[in-house]
Amino acid sequence: MRAVLKTEAQRGVTYTTNHPDPTPAEGSVVLEIAAASLCGTDRELYEWTPSAQAFNLNLPVVLGHEAAGTVVDVGPGVEDLKVGDRVALESHLTCGQCFPCRTGDAHTCERTGIIGMHIDGVFAQYMAAPQDICVKLPASLDLETGALLEATGVAVHAIQRSGYAVAGRAVVISGAGPVGLALAHLAHLMGAAYVVVIEPNPYRRAQAEKLGVIALHPEENVIERCRELTHRRGGFDVAFECSGAPGTLTTLFEAVRREATVVTVGHPSRPADINIAAYINKKGITLRGIFGRRLWDTWEQTLLLVDSGRLELDWLITHRMRLDQIDEAVELLTGEACKVLLVPSLG
Repeated sequence: MRAVLKTEAQRGVTYTTNHPDPTPAEGSVVLEIAAASLCGTDRELYEWTPSAQAFNLNLPVVLGHEAAGTVVDVGPGVEDLKVGDRVALESHLTCGQCFPCRTGDAHTCERTGIIGMHIDGVFAQYMAAPQDICVKLPASLDLETGALLEATGVAVHAIQRSGYAVAGRAVVISGAGPVGLALAHLAHLMGAAYVVVIEPNPYRRAQAEKLGVIALHPEENVIERCRELTHRRGGFDVAFECSGAPGTLTTLFEAVRREATVVTVGHPSRPADINIAAYINKKGITLRGIFGRRLWDTWEQTLLLVDSGRLELDWLITHRMRLDQIDEAVELLTGEACKVLLVPSLG
């Protein structure tokens, strides 16, 4: 089959047309991948940055962790899936036995694995997926939308982690990638008083503006604007850091009011300096982080929002490309693009 692999611990990937077709092991199914979505982590893996190396990949491995597809083969021990079922995939592989897994926090499993890093992923025509990470799609959702649910779930989880502190609140978001845009859209839908998105890329700022939010370049006096909009409150109520870019946390700490909440979503490539005394102690800011989606309440809430028609996602898709266009697809992630899909049936 056609597939995109990471074969060596260095920059780049390998496209092949003769990777072995997967077979279903105990408790697994084989999926025909309809659409696989690229994210910033895929770019990091392509470039082989320090943050990518920290994932400790099992090389060689088929890349890709956001996708949807159709079950074409079922292994022994599979109970709830059959040939023809359409599913999206949770990308995290959890052990089910550690303390977090046994106490409702499996998203922080001590032995977390990730598809496309520790087992073969979805940048391929087919994938063997454990049944436990397959999420059946409602009849109303097409497979391309299904490929967007994993990333959208990150935005939903961020709002959950904030204590749902968006309705009637002033919300500032750093980074207008797909997760940041989904967050801005959700905050707007949920009744935020203001939504400000900080983004240096003019294409992505324009996408944010189409959502009816305020989009600012990082050099556009972000802190002053947030304080002006909220007057005597002294700043915004909640902030989400979705870019992973260095230096963004300080801006958010200054842009929010005392006793505000800041949620980190993006993965910085190096440690960030935080003035604990100024922001955490004296200003009383609550700093929280997320990794992936809560299992499984984030998925349930995301499916409800999308299936109801309240949350529409297809506008995030800007490009559909073949597997052999992986180099171009990765380059688009920092250009004029939002969600780039690899569609195996195209080539």
